[in-house]
Amino acid sequence: MQTGLRPSQTPDSGAPAEAVSPQAGPIQAGSPADHLTPRQADRLGQLSRLSGHLVVALVALVVIGGATRVMQAGLACPDWPLCYGVLLPGRQMNLQVFLEWFHRLDAFVVGVALLVMAAASLVGRRQLPGWLPWASGLALALVAVQGGLGALTVTRLLASSMVTAHLAAALSLLALLSGLHQALKLQQALKRHSQPGTAPLERPWRLVWGLAVCAALLLVFCQSLLGAWMASHWAADRCLAAGDDCRWLLLHRQLAPAAGGAVLAVAALAALCPALPRSTRLLALGGALLVVAQLVLGVTTLRLALAVPAVTIAHQLGAALLVAVLAGLLGQLPGLAGRPPSTSPSPSPLS
Repeated sequence: MQTGLRPSQTPDSGAPAEAVSPQAGPIQAGSPADHLTPRQADRLGQLSRLSGHLVVALVALVVIGGATRVMQAGLACPDWPLCYGVLLPGRQMNLQVFLEWFHRLDAFVVGVALLVMAAASLVGRRQLPGWLPWASGLALALVAVQGGLGALTVTRLLASSMVTAHLAAALSLLALLSGLHQALKLQQALKRHSQPGTAPLERPWRLVWGLAVCAALLLVFCQSLLGAWMASHWAADRCLAAGDDCRWLLLHRQLAPAAGGAVLAVAALAALCPALPRSTRLLALGGALLVVAQLVLGVTTLRLALAVPAVTIAHQLGAALLVAVLAGLLGQLPGLAGRPPSTSPSPSPLS
């Protein structure tokens, strides 16, 4: 809304906005760039970089976990949390042992990094968005659940329910960190007086956009879990080899058009709404390109009868990237409201 006031004045008093202390409370998503002090900007930059590295590490964690299954290395380390009773099983080391060992190492590094993020967000909560300590705490809880499910996956000898739950926790953690990363990037963009978050998106568009992204994320998430359930039952292998237990493969193929179509619909909405920030439109376009790649990889995987592990693993990589992209779009959503300056407690970002 245009108020006719200079940027240095508030609508209520006409007094310079600089008279209000920027240390009055945690910064809010969608707040003006002037409310970001240098100290806040430094903390945001550090946590944004850390969360970005965590997103990459989590994508790698999902992909290495998929490679471990494809290479039948899930029980290459028969004990947990060590491998053959040691930290580094040099004598037993081969490709399968390395995959399982490195998968656990990646998970450990992710856990330590999340602990650092949670501690930093708690210590610096006065200079950070109010939601960040809560989100960091939730991520820390999720990684603990993920570790517990990983242990059960080994001790229960790769039970299908444990394998699927293990992937569900990993994808949930990936979605949370990807959304968190995009939200932190939003705050940095506000400091630079650049997109996203500088121009408000009308509420009807925000509602449609948010529902479309949520639907696409839910469908892709379910499709990924269905793929994990199918893989843990070796259903695709049995169906292609002997025509046995084909219902899971057929269900996976039937859900694929809905999931892919939802992502393409998100990309179409982004193209039709020029008010969306450039970063949002690029993420949506990336999602559409990933859908095309997933279609090609899925068809190729079946035509090769799952005989080429690299193709199957690439298909799993595409699924993880789709979850990260769609969750990142959700993370940007609060900034699209473009709320006016406020130093008092703010309402919901979507109000």
